[in-house]
Amino acid sequence: MTDEATMIVRKEGRAGRLTFNRPKALNALDAEMAEAIDAALAAWRDDPEVAVVVIDAVGERAFCAGGDIAKIYHQGRAGDFTTGPRFWREEYRMNARLAEYGKPVVSFMQGFVMGGGVGVGGHAHHRVVGDTTQIAMPETGIGLIPDVGGTLLLAQAPGRVGEYLGVTGSRIGAADAIYAGFADLYLPEAEWEAVKAQLIATGDPSVLPKGRVPATKGRLADLRPQIEATFGGRDIHEIVAALEASGTHFATETLAILRRNSALSEEATLRLVRMTRATPTIRDALSNEFRFTLRAVEKADFLEGVRAQIIDKDRSPTWKYSLETLPMAEVAALLEPLPRDWEIAFETA
Repeated sequence: MTDEATMIVRKEGRAGRLTFNRPKALNALDAEMAEAIDAALAAWRDDPEVAVVVIDAVGERAFCAGGDIAKIYHQGRAGDFTTGPRFWREEYRMNARLAEYGKPVVSFMQGFVMGGGVGVGGHAHHRVVGDTTQIAMPETGIGLIPDVGGTLLLAQAPGRVGEYLGVTGSRIGAADAIYAGFADLYLPEAEWEAVKAQLIATGDPSVLPKGRVPATKGRLADLRPQIEATFGGRDIHEIVAALEASGTHFATETLAILRRNSALSEEATLRLVRMTRATPTIRDALSNEFRFTLRAVEKADFLEGVRAQIIDKDRSPTWKYSLETLPMAEVAALLEPLPRDWEIAFETA
């Protein structure tokens, strides 16, 4: 492939290399890019020339700021409620192949790493972050849920940190990404190219430097007592009640976020993180998430959320429900088991 490709795929030395190449679009992931990743991983699985896979991105602003969802929005507005789910189902197959891959995968995640970007970089075996890294699963703000296997990462975060990050969509830097389990190693970004060169030459992830500490301290560890005290509630109503009773700055800040995002998505996210925690595998996480995303375009807040945040950019969505009027039966309906003809047919990694 050439440098004109939105996903540059090539072999160099002992490495298979995947590079996001849509910097003007913050490297947003579309169907063709997801297909390119999946095809490359399948081709390199038994290739003796490839000892390691290295994933990175062109541009300083973003590794990948999420999925390219504008097309799904326009299709949904036109009454097409199946093309979006078909893309998500194929993307999830790629996420599973990546997470289960039999060769080491190293991701270098600078700038924004959100949504679909977490689904690629966050499932690598060695996840490198730097000083510009900002990771988030902000889907409740567009009427969706943390998907692409994000609920697995959230479910495995310490204590109730996963519930907090998933429901609020809060951004985290390098230190908190490592603390929450979204990343493994911090390296100053000025050193990344030299480290990639070593990986390419040796095919051995042990060349990755260890023991570096971000200059900027994280905040999650200090917030843990408040997170544990409030996000252990049985549902979003109990969490809101605990926050209202707390009265701290954290509680006030968090309540403002919860009232701004989709209540339907928040409660579904809470349930999905806990469903995946009960059976913490990538395939179960993706299958659980697809219960919601399969129905999201037609039946959830997705179209209104994308309109407000991406299309019209008025930042004033009119959600179906508030936190006070949310019917739990509707959340349950969105999380019903998948119809047999929509189940994800995962392939061997």
